[in-house]
Amino acid sequence: MMYKLGNKSRKELEGVDQRLVMVVEAAIEISTVDFAVHDGGRTVEEQRKLVEQGYSKTMNSKHLEGRAVDLVPFIEGKLRWWWPQIYEVAAAMYLSARLCRVPIKWGCVWDRRLNDLCQGVTDPAMLPKALQAEGLAYNARHPGPDFPDGPHFELVLV
Repeated sequence: MMYKLGNKSRKELEGVDQRLVMVVEAAIEISTVDFAVHDGGRTVEEQRKLVEQGYSKTMNSKHLEGRAVDLVPFIEGKLRWWWPQIYEVAAAMYLSARLCRVPIKWGCVWDRRLNDLCQGVTDPAMLPKALQAEGLAYNARHPGPDFPDGPHFELVLV
């Protein structure tokens, strides 16, 4: 089944860098699960509230610059922060970022580009498990208070 972005998701993409929008639009068309753009660009006040509530860890968010999106699985009519489906969305973003040749960073592996992960995985159906393994490997490399943010994707400027 091919999914498409709804009006609310398109509204969230207003002000987001067009390279990142291109990757998101390509990802929704190949994703095995539906997803919504929960957050695109943010105001300073929106970011401040998220930090105060503990949903974000920094006031230096890429959302403030229009260089980040949060993509949340949309299942049974609701946004769901369910990890198996988050990995499915990440797999679609991985494939789209590589196809579009746009460097993306993923919120579960902060020290590498999403585009560079899962080298050697040739079966797209294996990507969700491979991305889960990449996230676990990141946690092993960076023990401590890191915040695994599976729905978060940001543009890497080169």
